[in-house]
Amino acid sequence: MSTPSYVLTLRLKTESFQDDILDKRFEISRKIYNACVNELYKRYRTMQQSKSYQKAKKMKKGKERNAIFSKLNAQFGLTEYSIHAFLTPMSQRFKQNIDSQAGQKMGTRAFQAFKKMMFGEAKKVYFKRYGEMESVEGKSNKTGIRFINDMLTWKGLSIPVIVRKQDAYAHLALQAKVKYVRIKRVFLKGKYVYYAQLILEGVPPQSYNSEGVKQQVGIGRVGIDIGTSTVAASSEKQVMLKGLAPNVVNYEKAIQRIQRKMDRSKRATNPLKYNDDGTINRSNGERWVYSNRYVELRNQYRELHRKNRMVRKQDHETLSNQLLSMGDTIFVETMPFKGLQKRSKKTEKNKKGRFKKKKRFGRTLSNRAPSMLLSCLERKLKYNGLKLNKVNTTKVKASQYNHFDDTYTKKSLSKRWNDFDGIKVQRDLYSAFLLMNMVNDKDLDKIDRDLCFKTFHLFLKNHDALISKLKKESHTLKSMGIR
Repeated sequence: MSTPSYVLTLRLKTESFQDDILDKRFEISRKIYNACVNELYKRYRTMQQSKSYQKAKKMKKGKERNAIFSKLNAQFGLTEYSIHAFLTPMSQRFKQNIDSQAGQKMGTRAFQAFKKMMFGEAKKVYFKRYGEMESVEGKSNKTGIRFINDMLTWKGLSIPVIVRKQDAYAHLALQAKVKYVRIKRVFLKGKYVYYAQLILEGVPPQSYNSEGVKQQVGIGRVGIDIGTSTVAASSEKQVMLKGLAPNVVNYEKAIQRIQRKMDRSKRATNPLKYNDDGTINRSNGERWVYSNRYVELRNQYRELHRKNRMVRKQDHETLSNQLLSMGDTIFVETMPFKGLQKRSKKTEKNKKGRFKKKKRFGRTLSNRAPSMLLSCLERKLKYNGLKLNKVNTTKVKASQYNHFDDTYTKKSLSKRWNDFDGIKVQRDLYSAFLLMNMVNDKDLDKIDRDLCFKTFHLFLKNHDALISKLKKESHTLKSMGIR
């Protein structure tokens, strides 16, 4: 049985020669990963051509069909241990740089990615290009990549980690048992910076805020209505309506400018790689040539995305702490975020006869990352022995329900307010209120109407106070419907 664990990330104090060695080992790891993916593709295609596979594919879905597929996977070597066996001679070749456990983890990573494709959760498995390998890890802290006495050791390398004296959290975390170690690299300001990620046993040490008080988990019910760019929450004592990742700076215009410059530079240095109409000439097999200016622009492009990513994660960690302080029994509707990222398949026209854009919420979801907030919240709840209660969206229909007359009314996305005989309530906050009043944490497809009547008066009082406060703010998101 696996024990709970958490991650502590510490920067490695590397020297130039150690950077070169790590860079070489990451490149070898990339080639090992790609070799595993290539071998899995070969075995998978061979299995697809077999008569047994074709026969099983025509069968009805069920236990019998699944059992046949499992036997075929074992027969054609599409298992994790078969890939480990494939890696044995390769591990001997690269044993001076990559230990057997790190190599097996590469095989496991490739197999897990391929498994998603076999189960229909992904369309294909991509090979990693040069520089795309971001982490290498071991299986335990006994051999291979290890962390001993504040030093990362791996195949002749001994690299100290940077731990600040005032970092109380890190010092407390380092007292826990290290399960295994991961080496991660981040492209920071034009060069790679290496980190040691220690996977530690147990739960994270209790954190403190600026006032020196422990971060507390509240008591009571909380309903969360999460959208593509906002989150609404309602508890028995307070309500919340905020934009997701408010500190994420919109670098879109700067990114677009850099992309145009990169495209012009690439076309100038590779004229034979393009057709007369400007499209890429696929028949030209020559290597792409990149100028120093292009490389500089590409580094700027990566840096902008890195800043966005770090700020977004920090915002979600802070917001998840605020939601935890509201209560310990949290209900949230599941949202099909992956489906919302895709372009619409329908071709429609508006009232003026013009074609509607097929773009949906891809850019917003990329910037705001609502699913990341739920992941942060779920992780922190587990640390406290709690769980995130995911409500059945299709049955509950919180955005359509009216607890006053017990009816469901479908509303357009542009309608941001509910009107109950003169009582106006913001739509997202009302949905959060309904989710707060689920029957219990086991029956997640029914709202307790009687409980709604008991708690509505206090909710309305908190709601009006929050709306009044938001109206005084200089800027609120359009999707809130405040202005």
